[in-house]
Amino acid sequence: MVLIFIDQADGHVKKASFEVLSYGAKVAELLGTTAEGVVLGAVQSDLAALGKYGVKKIHQVANEALNHFDAQVFTKVIAQVAQAAQAQVVIFSNNVDGKAIAPRLAARLKAGLVPGAVALPETTNGFTVKKNVFSGKAFANYTIKSAVKIISLNPNSYPVTEGTGTAEVTPFSATVDAPKVKIKAVNKATGEVPLSEAEVVVSGGRGLKGPDNWNLITDLAHALGAATACSRPVADEHWRPHHEHVGQTGLTIAPNLYIAVGISGAIQHLAGVNRSKVIVVINKDPEAPFFKAADYGIVGDAFDVVPKITEAVKKLKGIA
Repeated sequence: MVLIFIDQADGHVKKASFEVLSYGAKVAELLGTTAEGVVLGAVQSDLAALGKYGVKKIHQVANEALNHFDAQVFTKVIAQVAQAAQAQVVIFSNNVDGKAIAPRLAARLKAGLVPGAVALPETTNGFTVKKNVFSGKAFANYTIKSAVKIISLNPNSYPVTEGTGTAEVTPFSATVDAPKVKIKAVNKATGEVPLSEAEVVVSGGRGLKGPDNWNLITDLAHALGAATACSRPVADEHWRPHHEHVGQTGLTIAPNLYIAVGISGAIQHLAGVNRSKVIVVINKDPEAPFFKAADYGIVGDAFDVVPKITEAVKKLKGIA
């Protein structure tokens, strides 16, 4: 059996979970077995409807202690579900939660782990998983030989496929430890598209010359319905909050469209965005390294180019 971790926040299933469910269902098909899900905490989303992604059963541990994420507590609960269901493969999204749980679970289950998978495993001769290495500059194939295998899938690496059917949602009685970390308050940014969930991202760098010019980024982002991001120097200089910093030392994202404005494209920044499906670079320096990684490039002053793009988008969408 293939067990898939269904990630949720505030009672709603995260978009990345639809992708990992589709991926896990296909892995189960390759292995000639079934796909089941596990979700922790109270969920408002229709879990049974997730059956259209190929999962047959969903184990829910609806304990209030699991409404807030705690990697150690989640790991112990998922291990109990995996052992009770005799899971051969456990699959996560390679997001913040998956990165925290998967290695701990691998240690607990004595399982081989491949984080950041980008394709379906090769199962004709063993179990071999392809992943990115060297900040996306190359691929490596890892063969897992342990009885239990764990994979975390890079977001936006596998298409979401919908079919028909519903999943059987069954409660699972697990031993849930009290979290060692107590949450006193949760402060969330509101009215914004979360970077980890965004299909389109507009990002700015030092080429904008200062925080007073950031309206170029936000105006275009609002017109596109996009999230905003920034390079590390921008966050370090406090032009923008650090939760918007993307790159090797910030968030790693993989949107369908990434628009970089006034960012030179140092390797550290590129490592955080190079899995974007389409990269558009706007920079007045024709020698900017980012152009080598771009699908489309505009050599020009951002202060001239970006407002024109924003107006064109508004006109196309009929936005006043």
